[in-house]
Amino acid sequence: MKKKLVVSMMIGVFVLVIASLAFLFSVLSRTSFSRYGISTIATTHKKEFRVFQDRRLKPLFIKGVNMGAAKPMTFPGELAITKEEYLRWFIQISQMSANTIRVYTTMTPAFYEALYEFNQSSSTPLYIMQGVWLNEEHIKDTHDAFANDGFLIESFVQDAIDLVNIFHGNASIDPSPGKASGVYTKNVSHYIIGWILGVEWDPEFVYKTILNNPEKTSFESNVLKTNNATPFEVFLAQVGSRVLEYEIDHYQMTRPISFVNWLTTDALTHSHEPDWKEDFMSVDVENIQLKPRAIGGMFASYHIYPYYPEFMNHQPEYTSYIDQRGNVNPYKAYLLDLYHSHTIPVLVAEFGIPSSRGKAHDAIHSGLNQGNVTEQEQGIMLVQMLEDIVDSGYMGALVFAWQDEWFKRTWNTMDYDLDWRRPFWSNIETNEQYFGLLAFDPGLHKMIIHLDQDDSEWEDIATIFESSKVSLKVTHDARFLYMKLDTTQINHDNSSIVIAISNGVVPGNTFWDNQSVTFGNDTNFMIHIESNSKASFYVDRYYDSFEYLYGEVLQMIPGYSTRIQPRSGQFQISRHVLSSQLIIPVTGEIIPFSTYESGSLRFGVSDPTSPLYDSLSDILFGDGFVEIRIPWLLLNVMDPSTKQIMSEFVGTSFVPTTIEGFSFGVGVQQGSQPLHISFGSVYSWNSWDEVIYHERLKPAYYLLKAAFEAITYGGEHD
Repeated sequence: MKKKLVVSMMIGVFVLVIASLAFLFSVLSRTSFSRYGISTIATTHKKEFRVFQDRRLKPLFIKGVNMGAAKPMTFPGELAITKEEYLRWFIQISQMSANTIRVYTTMTPAFYEALYEFNQSSSTPLYIMQGVWLNEEHIKDTHDAFANDGFLIESFVQDAIDLVNIFHGNASIDPSPGKASGVYTKNVSHYIIGWILGVEWDPEFVYKTILNNPEKTSFESNVLKTNNATPFEVFLAQVGSRVLEYEIDHYQMTRPISFVNWLTTDALTHSHEPDWKEDFMSVDVENIQLKPRAIGGMFASYHIYPYYPEFMNHQPEYTSYIDQRGNVNPYKAYLLDLYHSHTIPVLVAEFGIPSSRGKAHDAIHSGLNQGNVTEQEQGIMLVQMLEDIVDSGYMGALVFAWQDEWFKRTWNTMDYDLDWRRPFWSNIETNEQYFGLLAFDPGLHKMIIHLDQDDSEWEDIATIFESSKVSLKVTHDARFLYMKLDTTQINHDNSSIVIAISNGVVPGNTFWDNQSVTFGNDTNFMIHIESNSKASFYVDRYYDSFEYLYGEVLQMIPGYSTRIQPRSGQFQISRHVLSSQLIIPVTGEIIPFSTYESGSLRFGVSDPTSPLYDSLSDILFGDGFVEIRIPWLLLNVMDPSTKQIMSEFVGTSFVPTTIEGFSFGVGVQQGSQPLHISFGSVYSWNSWDEVIYHERLKPAYYLLKAAFEAITYGGEHD
């Protein structure tokens, strides 16, 4: 009897040991947090974001980049980025101490395979914030989320459901134009730490959804419910609920959820916003609430830039805010205002500064402008914005963007180019193309010409104009038309240089009014070099696309009467528009129509390897020569890859035509003495459908790397 008791006790102890070991093993091998039989890799707590690491949920500040789906010569819908490119970029992103990549839509199998392989070999994983894009063309068709029997909702949800299966390596997506497809076999579900659903909401879409569906004011499911919600917020709750429930039902897993928002549709009131549409509607994620099964939690996400909308320049409580540096800082003032309007964690899902030559908005108090910012300044500004985001208590910050995007357009240059050819050249006047930390520069290993006071790059380039005083060489790449001027006259006092440019198609000036200069050919453009520190690019007023569009067509230019006739002899410095006339609603203050001189040429070194590097440089003097580079768009080139320029201005359109090339004439004027400029041979080039380019990490990459390394934790803000 005693023997049986001892055996039973031994068996009991053995079972207990085995059970304890099994429990210990299960704890040690856990890769996610579980509750109610549902697991998650990340969750939210109060205003903190947590990720499951080292067998427990740990606070994590989300620091990383937004990544698009395009590279030069391709549109995003072509999904042309290779697995090898993704792997290389993941290494670079990880090396800058980033922990997260945000993508906007379903990516190719190559993306998720590269993510899986990288994380298998890396001691610190890269996480993904996964976006689900809503077709904006479909939005424009109805401006109502519930229209056409919920077609928008169904397509939105289906894309998200496909992504759930993709996360778990269990999807085969049929080809569809503009969408990723293929077989997805890698389980990356433990690297996807959150959903960011939707797009920057058009306020008219929000308004008409609310107007057309007054009965849709509440919603409740097993995971989400609404409280005092608008019909638009009900739409978001319905979509979010179906996405979360699908993954719970099929994979017993979930993850934190969020919805895209931006300043235009935030829940704050901005009394000094001059455009009523920018403060017209609100989307408030706080009206969507969690139920217990949504164990991943919810966070708010916003795209927050310092220069738009205009209330960032005019809202008194923002423009009077002095930051910890002693500077006026509307950006941080807004960050704090928005943060304190929420009870859940808040992510800055996009913040950025473009290193373009062209710009579209000014941040008038801070200088954090949308363009016309050097690559070095871009980095300094990004670090400042990141510091403000961290200091304001946000759960994370994602830079827009990882790579430059040649296919992009900007409102103040989009009328001047051919939209279907944008990816085939690099339009440095379009700021949207230059938000990246990674540049795509023309040339195999370097650009063919750098303004660097070294003219050895020009040795094999033919001379197209020559006189007793000067000679000129011209070449090009996918970004610039380059000129090298040789003359012994350039350093003489009381002299200036005039370079005349003709496209051979559009009527131009045969003289320069009030300057005693005449031309042998119709001259459409002119470069006037007045000294070794002052030079400008001029356009014939008759051929000035800016004056035509904003004067003749839109009647926005103060004092403008009617379009000037051909061969007037009048030139003016090239300009881009920044803003129409604005009226501050509370005060009645009138902010005049604003522009800036895109034709003002900047002196500096353009070689990225030089300590004197200035990415915005246009011109530089060397020993007996001058190097110049002019963006294609300033020459009214709509697409250099097919040699198409503006030939006619009709209504709001600019009619393209193909040219042979440009011809050039050069003269040195002593004081105001008469000068006649003859022309040399035509500089022509071959059309192209392929661009040789190389990747280059901008200075902003290295500045952000240091800033990211200094961030070790992001928790709740008092």
